[in-house]
Amino acid sequence: MKPADRAATIPATGPFSLVIFDWDGTLLDSISSIVDCTQHALRDLDQPPVPDEQIRGAIGLGLRETVERFAPGCDEALFGAIVETYGRHWLETYCHRPQLFPGARALLEDLREEGYLLGLATAKGRRGLTRDLEATGMGEFFLATRTVDEARSKPDPQMIFDIVNELGTTIDQTLMVGDTIHDIEMAHNARAAAVAVCSGSETRTTLEEARPLICLDRATELPAWLSLEGG
Repeated sequence: MKPADRAATIPATGPFSLVIFDWDGTLLDSISSIVDCTQHALRDLDQPPVPDEQIRGAIGLGLRETVERFAPGCDEALFGAIVETYGRHWLETYCHRPQLFPGARALLEDLREEGYLLGLATAKGRRGLTRDLEATGMGEFFLATRTVDEARSKPDPQMIFDIVNELGTTIDQTLMVGDTIHDIEMAHNARAAAVAVCSGSETRTTLEEARPLICLDRATELPAWLSLEGG
C-alpha cells in the first residue's frame, strides 16, 4: 500500500481530518530567495528600488497581484519582462537546491501517521511546485495540491474548496496552515479554520490581526498544538 493510500484509510480522531499547508515560508525556507530574485529582476530592468518588506508582503498572492504591489500599473511588456527575468534568476540560482525548514519532513510523517489527510495550496506555479516536490521528496505526503495555475489566487477560497472536494472531506474538518495573511484570509473566506506560522514573510503582529486560531513560531509546533486542542 502506498503511504498516501495508507493515510487515507486511517481517519484522524479529532475535529480536523484535513490539514492544508502553504508551501513557501511554511514548509520551504524560501522567502529570502524570493525577495532576492525579485530585487534582481527590478535592478536588471532599471526599475525603482522597492523595500524588501513590500515584496515580502506580496508573497502568497498570484503573479499578477504580486507584481502590481511593487510595480503598480505596469503594462504587459514590463510585466512579462519582470516575470521572465525573475524566473531566469530563480532557475540559475535557487531552483536546484530548495531548502525545507528543519523538521518539515518529520512533521508531515507524524501527521500522516496520526491519520490526517494532507493537502497543499500555493501561489507557486505547477512547474515550480513540481520541481520543488521532486527535489525535496515531499510529494509523497500530499493527497491533493493546488497551484495558482489551476485556481484563483489567494485569498480567494477556491484552492481550499477544490482540495476539500477532491478528498471528499468537509470545510468544518479542514485546517489551513500558512505564513501570510493571504493564507489566513483564504481560510476565513472558505469558513475553514486557520493556524498561522511566523516562519515566513509576515510579522506575528500582522498575522495576529488576521485572526488565526493561533500563531505558532514554526509549522513543526503543529502536532503539539493539535494534541492540546484535541485536533
